[in-house]
Amino acid sequence: MDTLHLDTINSIDYPIYFDNSIDQLVNFVKTGNYSRFFILTDENTAQHCFPLVKEKLGDIDNYDIIEINAGEESKDIDFCIGIWKMLIDFGADRKSLMVNLGGGVISDLGGFAASTFKRGIDFVHVPTTLLSQVDASVGGKTGIDIDSIKNIIGTFTQPKAVFIAYDFLKTLPERQILSGLAEMLKHGLIVDADYWNQLKNSDLTFPSVELIYHSIEIKNKVVIEDPKENGIRKALNFGHTVGHAVETYSILKDDGTALSHGEAIAIGMICEAWLSHKKLGLSKAELNEIVDVITSLYPKYLLEESANAELYALMQKDKKNQNGKINCTLLTQIGQYSIDNICTEAELCESLAFYATL
Repeated sequence: MDTLHLDTINSIDYPIYFDNSIDQLVNFVKTGNYSRFFILTDENTAQHCFPLVKEKLGDIDNYDIIEINAGEESKDIDFCIGIWKMLIDFGADRKSLMVNLGGGVISDLGGFAASTFKRGIDFVHVPTTLLSQVDASVGGKTGIDIDSIKNIIGTFTQPKAVFIAYDFLKTLPERQILSGLAEMLKHGLIVDADYWNQLKNSDLTFPSVELIYHSIEIKNKVVIEDPKENGIRKALNFGHTVGHAVETYSILKDDGTALSHGEAIAIGMICEAWLSHKKLGLSKAELNEIVDVITSLYPKYLLEESANAELYALMQKDKKNQNGKINCTLLTQIGQYSIDNICTEAELCESLAFYATL
């Protein structure tokens, strides 16, 4: 399936495969000494991605399929209980393997279900969206949402392997590509100005596998240095304090038309770039550059001033906060981050007002 030759990236005690990745997955389950394995999918990946995996598996039949509904709404404790019950019904033991075949919801939920079932069984990720390839599948974060608070319950548990199949992206609508692209833009903004420049000058309607590979390299380097987010890994939160609040707000308010993760993070990056300009001296020229690139890619979302109180209340529930104060990762310039910046309600509302004027 994969035609380009890209080196395996070594992460925290596990490999990230690019070359012939589905063949690598088949070899992994053949040689892994697992009693049985379980493939977690949603209805989209069951239709578009599983048939290729099934074909490659050939006569291997010691597995069962667990299918859930697609979408963030599935990433809650009720669906997790359903997965645990199916594992019990299928006779899963501690030598079983979970194969998470899907996007970020599948990676987060499947990783959490596996890391807690019988005190933890092995799992691997086969990310099928751009967002999950460059973000959710790498780094060992698992999680579920409660009351629309994203990833408030979870573990740090590393997969045994990640298998990146670029061709799966060809099954995605453009909006899903743009959702993952937001995380790639973030990687450039926080640590690699050259990569940011490369991205902004590329055709971003369908990022190349080389660009995706470099994004994964960036994230992997950060998480190896700081697996449990005590320091540098907080850099990856740029855009996410405001962005997660906007995403949750949209899920609650926009029935059937909610923002994607990447669309919300794009808004968050604009707001937090403005905060960076106000608080840390990010130049006006670089602020304008960030705004111009992001607004050229993502549609405007109407945020009325009347929403500020609810958005701020959502930010107060963010898991990154310290001592009740809202903690943001900001930029000193493109390619350089600053962690642990406390932002006031007034500052955060001003950043939302700035976005509203664009």
